[in-house]
Amino acid sequence: MALNKQVANAEDAIKGIESRMTIMFGGFGLCGIPENSIAAIQNNGATGLTCISNNAGVDGFGLGVLLESRQVKKMISSYVGENEEFERQMLSGELDVELIPQGTLAERCRAAGAGIPAFFTPAGYGTEVAEGKEERWFNDKPHILEHAFDASFAFVKAWKGDTAGNLIFKSTARNFNHAMAMAGKITVAEVEELLPVGQLNPNEIHTPGIFVQRIYQGESFEKRIEQRTVRIK
Repeated sequence: MALNKQVANAEDAIKGIESRMTIMFGGFGLCGIPENSIAAIQNNGATGLTCISNNAGVDGFGLGVLLESRQVKKMISSYVGENEEFERQMLSGELDVELIPQGTLAERCRAAGAGIPAFFTPAGYGTEVAEGKEERWFNDKPHILEHAFDASFAFVKAWKGDTAGNLIFKSTARNFNHAMAMAGKITVAEVEELLPVGQLNPNEIHTPGIFVQRIYQGESFEKRIEQRTVRIK
């Protein structure tokens, strides 16, 4: 019989979150972000957090709300260009920032999920990204050593899931969510539609439930558009 990993709501899903933890957040831009979980963490009040995410949200939404409530001590991200509060905190020295090439960010997530402690990559060699890191040459090309992430929690958002934790992501929302779901010590999935075990087509599952410890159905999703583009006739 399959394990039932369903929890009642976001508040139950974030139990165990404490100050100074390292936490992963799935999504790409504002697409596929765990909105309900982020709001619950804001209400939780934990501070000094290290957040790993492709981006830092926008002002007033996504991880931007945790920045505004001063709960984030360090951001580990790839793209951070849409958040004025992030910029202010970084330039004033209030926020520690580690910028990572996007492919390296994805690989550090994947390595954590695969149990690979570290790897060499050519990305970032000769730049500030390489400062303080071991360098080696492979096939006449320089590489730098990168370590897998070590996160206490990973929060992801899926389109559909079942009570055993199996997940299906939709379109762009698959970015980073799958890799981070495998990488956290405790993975929490919020889904748009939560189904009983056996209702998902096994051939369509992206993340097997073995990687997920808690799952719940989100109450609402704003699904904001980060950059609205219109056509001028």
